[in-house]
Amino acid sequence: MKTSRLEAFSDGVIAIIITIMVLEIRLPEGTDFHALGPLLPMFLGYVLSFIYVGIYWNNHHHLFQAAERVNGKILWANLHLLFWLSLIPFATRWIGGYHAAAWPAACYGFVLLMAAIAYNLLEQLIKKHHGTDSVLARAVGRETKGWVSVVLYLAAIGLAFVTPWVSDILYAVVALLWIVPDRRIERILTE
Repeated sequence: MKTSRLEAFSDGVIAIIITIMVLEIRLPEGTDFHALGPLLPMFLGYVLSFIYVGIYWNNHHHLFQAAERVNGKILWANLHLLFWLSLIPFATRWIGGYHAAAWPAACYGFVLLMAAIAYNLLEQLIKKHHGTDSVLARAVGRETKGWVSVVLYLAAIGLAFVTPWVSDILYAVVALLWIVPDRRIERILTE
C-alpha cells in the first residue's frame, strides 16, 4: 500500500489536535490587559504543545517522504502515535490549569514520553519494512536525540513530584532539541 492515504489521514488528525488545543483556551474574565494574566500558563502550555505537535507533523512528513509503502503493522503503529498525540490537548489543558501541580506536570510528560516511544516504534517498523539498505535506514542511523529525549522526559516526570516548574523547563528543552527539523532524511533524499 502506498503512503498517501496514511499521510492524508495523519495530517487531518494533527490539524484537529491543533484546533482542539486552541479552542481549550478560554476567554479572559475581563476586557483589560490585566485580565490576560491568569491565562498566561494556559497560553504558554498551548505554545509549547503547538510546537510539539508541529515537530511531530514535520518529522512525520519527512519520515513518509522516505517511505514508499506501508503495511498493516505500520498503519497500527501510526494510529498508536496519533492516539498519544490526541491526548496532548487534554494534558495541555490540565498542566495549563494547574501549572504548579505535580500530577498535571507528570501527566504532560507521560503523554510526551509515550508519543516519543510511539514515533520511534513507527520509525523502526518502517525501517524494517523497507530493509537495512533503505533510504530511511541510511538516513536515520543512530537516534541520539531520541534517547536523550526519553531520558529527559523520565527525569521531568520524576521531578514533577519535587518541583513541577523544573519539569516544564525540561519539556521546553526537549522541544528545543527537536525544533530544527531532522535534516538527515532530506539530505539522503536529495543525494
